[in-house]
Amino acid sequence: MRHEFSEVLNDLIDCVLLGDIKLLRRYKAEHRLSDDLASEFVTNNSGDQAVLDGIVIPMAGIANHPYTVIFNLSDEIPQLLQEGSKLHHRRDGYVLCVEHGQVMLFTWRILQNFTSDTLDRLLERYREPGRPVIELKNGWYEVDILGGEILRNGCLEPAFEFVLKKTAVQGDASQVDTGYLFTIHC
Repeated sequence: MRHEFSEVLNDLIDCVLLGDIKLLRRYKAEHRLSDDLASEFVTNNSGDQAVLDGIVIPMAGIANHPYTVIFNLSDEIPQLLQEGSKLHHRRDGYVLCVEHGQVMLFTWRILQNFTSDTLDRLLERYREPGRPVIELKNGWYEVDILGGEILRNGCLEPAFEFVLKKTAVQGDASQVDTGYLFTIHC
């Protein structure tokens, strides 16, 4: 199964994150992190630990384009590997834990004021059609990230594809480069 979202924007910030955002809320509370989770993630090891623990997957270097975002849960060939697409990035080794039945792609901006009120407003906005959020069974997932351009209506459009495979146990994300830049030049 594939879920596709078009015209996904980055809020003019070059970093987006993928994860179970309610699990991130619990992670913040358990680790007694401040409401400025963005500063916490860049000034201590809590961000790297969140990646290792499968809480979030950060993607830096995201240029200000409208993107097509694909969540690929199938065994089919990913869209960005099919004829007519141009693959720019292919990274594997990411892990993701889902405990609240959904994952979403969200921007760095939400981390700057990560309060219950801010999170509740974000979750309300994500109920609107076209937001990059999908329902998933709870558990562990291995995640491959592909970035590039896909052919849509005769034109190449920037896109990211997340290939998610359910696993029985937590994978090892220790080799992930959290500073990797996913910039797509169109």
